[in-house]
Amino acid sequence: MPAFRQVGEKQLPQEVVFMAWSPKRDLIALANRAGEVLLHRLANFQRVWSLPPNENTGKEVTALAWRPDGKILAFGLSDTKRIILCDVEKPESLHSFSVDSSITYMHWMEVTEESSVLTSFYNAEDESNLLLPKLPALPKNYSTTAKIFSEEKSDEIMKLLGDVRLNALVLGGSSGFIEIYAYGMFKIAAVTGVAGSCRGLCLSSDLKSLSVITEIRDSSDSEAEITYFQLDTSLLSSYLPEVTRMARKFTHISTLLQYIKLSLTCMCEAWEEILMQMDSRLTKFVQEKNTTTSVQDEFMQLLLWGKASLELQALLMNQLTVKGLKKLGQSIESSYSSIQKLVISHLQSGSEALLYHLSELKGMALWKQKYESLGLDASGIEEAITAVGSFILKANELLQVIDSSMKNFKAFFRWLYVAMLRMSEDHVLPELNKVMTQKDITFVADFLTEHFNEAPELYNRKGKYFNVERVGQYLKDEDDDLVSPPNTEGNQWFNFLKNSTHLKESPLLFPYYPEKSLHFVKRQMEGVIDQCLQKPADVIGKSVHQAVCMSLYKTSESEDSTPQLFKLPFLWNDKTSNIHYVLFTILENSISKIYILRRHTDTSRSVSNGILAVEFGNFLNNSINESSDSRCYSCLDAHFYDDETVTVVLKESVEQEGKERVLAQLPLSSVYTDEDQDREFIWDSTKRLDEQSGEIPTRAVVLENQWRVLENMKAQYVAVNGIRKVSCVLSSNLRHVRVFEMDVEDDGEAEEEEEEETTQIAAGEPDELNQSADNQDSVCDAAAEELPDEAEEQESSLEP
Repeated sequence: MPAFRQVGEKQLPQEVVFMAWSPKRDLIALANRAGEVLLHRLANFQRVWSLPPNENTGKEVTALAWRPDGKILAFGLSDTKRIILCDVEKPESLHSFSVDSSITYMHWMEVTEESSVLTSFYNAEDESNLLLPKLPALPKNYSTTAKIFSEEKSDEIMKLLGDVRLNALVLGGSSGFIEIYAYGMFKIAAVTGVAGSCRGLCLSSDLKSLSVITEIRDSSDSEAEITYFQLDTSLLSSYLPEVTRMARKFTHISTLLQYIKLSLTCMCEAWEEILMQMDSRLTKFVQEKNTTTSVQDEFMQLLLWGKASLELQALLMNQLTVKGLKKLGQSIESSYSSIQKLVISHLQSGSEALLYHLSELKGMALWKQKYESLGLDASGIEEAITAVGSFILKANELLQVIDSSMKNFKAFFRWLYVAMLRMSEDHVLPELNKVMTQKDITFVADFLTEHFNEAPELYNRKGKYFNVERVGQYLKDEDDDLVSPPNTEGNQWFNFLKNSTHLKESPLLFPYYPEKSLHFVKRQMEGVIDQCLQKPADVIGKSVHQAVCMSLYKTSESEDSTPQLFKLPFLWNDKTSNIHYVLFTILENSISKIYILRRHTDTSRSVSNGILAVEFGNFLNNSINESSDSRCYSCLDAHFYDDETVTVVLKESVEQEGKERVLAQLPLSSVYTDEDQDREFIWDSTKRLDEQSGEIPTRAVVLENQWRVLENMKAQYVAVNGIRKVSCVLSSNLRHVRVFEMDVEDDGEAEEEEEEETTQIAAGEPDELNQSADNQDSVCDAAAEELPDEAEEQESSLEP
C-alpha cells in the first residue's frame, strides 16, 4: 500500500514558476509565467482567488513568501522592482514599496527568541491605542486605492502590523542586493559585501546569522559558480528588544504615511474638473471680446447698475446659462464639503498620530545607551517632526481657503443667479428677490476685485487669465509655486515674526511655506521621514560581516534552463538547535547525490558544522528494471519537511523509457549517526566543493515505507509544509500538479484505481496504461492548452 494520500490533481493552463504553502492553513500560493498570482485550497486543489498582472504593479513575479502567521502573502516583481503585500482573504494589495534591484528570492521568518523584556513588551497594550483615537475609515466611493482603509469594522493598520512578535522579510536580488524588512514594511538592514545574484536566503530565528546562496557569473557565456555565505548579524540579536520596539514604531509610521497618501488621493478625486469651468469661460471671454473694458469692470457694472454689456450677456446666457450656473454652484459646494471633511477627519487625524509616534521615537533615540548603536538619530527625528508640523500647517491653510471660497462663491452665485434670471425675464422667486444690502454688495465687490483680475503672466504659465477657483492648486502634484498664494499682508502674527529675530530662528516654530501646494509639502515630509528611517538600516547593514564563504559547485548547462525559482540549493533553519541546513545536488557518474551542509547560527562556534552526501539505494520492490544498474536513484528536488525530515523527488538513474519518479521522506536520523562524527570532512578553502566530493562522507540510505511512486507523471519539483503535513508535486512541464497528505496512507485499492482512472483521463490516454512518463507529460501539455480559461473555474471561499 503506497504511503501518502493523493487529495488533488490539476492540469494548469499556464506554466507555474513558483509555489509556496501557507504556514498556518491548507492553502498554496502559485505564480505563473503570465504574471498571475493564485491561491488554491488543498481539497481538490480548488482555486480561492487570483490576482491578475497589473500595469502599475508589474507582470513578472520572481519571488513569493508568506508572513509566518499566514495572513499576508508577499511577492516580488522584477519588471517594476516592487514588493506587494497582499491580504490572504481577498486579492487586494495592502502595502507596496519599491526596491533598487530585481528581486530573485525572499524569505519571511519569525523571531523565536524569548526574554523577560520582550515578554513584557509583547504582553503590554500599545499605548497609542489608548491615547490616540482610531483612524476613521476612508470613504468607499473613491478609487480602489482607498479600499484597504475603507472597512469600518476592520483595522487595516493592525492587520498590516500583525502580531507584536518581530518577524522579518529578507529580500535578495541581483548584484549582491540584500535587505531586511521588519514586519515586511520597515527596512532595518541594507546588507553589503555579498557577490553575485541571490539564489537563497535564510535568517536564523535567533537573528545571529544570515545564510545566503549566490550565483556568481564572470560573463554571460560562462558557467555560474554557486557560493554559500554565512553572515554574522549578531548586532540584531544583541539588541533584539530595542530592534523590536524601534521596528514596531517605524512600521506604525510607514502605515500612517500610506493612510495620509490615500487620504490625499481621495481629496484629489473629490475635486472635479467642472470647478475649472469659470476660469476657462472667462479666459475665452477675454480672447473673444472686442471692447477694452476689463472683465472685472464688466461684472462691477452689472453689480452696481444692474446693466450688462451685450458681450457679457452672451457669455452668461449662452455659454454659462442659468442651468449651468446652478450645476456649477452645487458642484463647488459638494466638492468643497467633501474635501473639507477629508482634511478634518482623515488628514489631520493621520498627521497627529504621525506626530505622536515620531515624538515617542525621539524619546527612544535620546536613550543613547540602548539605541545609539542601532543608528537612531534624535536630530534626524526632530527634522521629521518639524516636517510633519509644516504639513499640518499647510492642511490648516487649505481649510481656511476652502471656508473662504465657499462663502465667497455662495454670495457670488446667489447674486449672479438672480441677475441672470432678470436678464432672461424669468420669474424670480420672492425669497431670492431681496434687495441686496450694502454689506452684501461690498462682499461681492471685494470678491470680484480679488478674483477677477486679468493676469497675463498666468496665461503664460497655465494657459488662463484667471484663477477664480483657489482650492485645486493645493492638490496639484507639481513643484510650481501656488498661482494665488494666501494674502498675509496685515497679518499681525506674520508681522510679529518678521520683526522678531529670535522667534524667526526658533526650533519651536514649524516652518511655513505659503508659496507651495499641499502635495509639495507632503512629498517634502515623506522625504525627510524616509531619510530619518534610512539611517538605522545603513548602520545595522554595515555591522553585518562575512563569517564564512564556501564555493560549492558550478552549474551545468541543463540547469540553466530550469526556472530560477525552483533551482536548488535549498536553505532551512532549525529553530530548536539553531542550525542552518543547505541542501544541494552534484552530478557524479550520471547520478545526482544530495548533499547536506550544516552550519551553526552562532558563527563563533564550530559545533554541528559539517557536510554529508546521501545516495539512495534500491527500495522499489517491484522495480521495472530488476538489474543492478537500477539500484541507485538521482535526486531531482529536495526540501525540508520539518526539522527532522527532508522530502525528496527521485528518479531511477538508469536510462530507460519506464523511469519511475518517486516522492519520498528522508529522516535525518537515518543520515546522521555516531560513526559520522569520526569521518569529519576537512574543507580545502582553495577548491570548490565539487572538486573535493570524493572525500566527503557518503551515507547510503534505503527507505523502508515512506515513499510513493508517482505513476504517469514526470515529477520534477516539490513544495512541502510540515506543519500542515502536505506536499505539492509539479511536473517538469510546469503545468501538472498533484497534492498529497503526507502523514496518512491511501484508503485502499479501490481508491487507487479511481485515482489511476482520473490521471489517465486528465492526461488524455484512457487506453494506453503502460505509456512512459515522458510521453504522458507531452500529452499533458496538449491537454492544458485546450483547458478553458481559469477565470471560469468556480472559486472557493476562504471560510471553512
